[in-house]
Amino acid sequence: MAGLFAFSPWLSLLDWERLRHGMAHAITPKQHVIIKDPNILGGEPVFRGTRVPFKILIDYLEGGDTLDQFLEQYPTVSRELAIAAIEEAKVSLVSQLR
Repeated sequence: MAGLFAFSPWLSLLDWERLRHGMAHAITPKQHVIIKDPNILGGEPVFRGTRVPFKILIDYLEGGDTLDQFLEQYPTVSRELAIAAIEEAKVSLVSQLR
């Protein structure tokens, strides 16, 4: 999973820079972009405002697909939302390791 956040062909250079500089939260500060609601897909973590599970993005990236390929298949997820979700997951993971 650590390789996911290193520079990779999955993310464009601009997307990588947004992640690196913490600018992925262009959505709303303090508003989680990955949510769990028991009324949406039984509580599976999804992108806010959608029914798209966050795990699908991770599966795409782990499978060698690009962020653009994911966004083409899931147009209800914006680029900004996807980048913010990756940043949120990174922050959550890093905080658990401390």
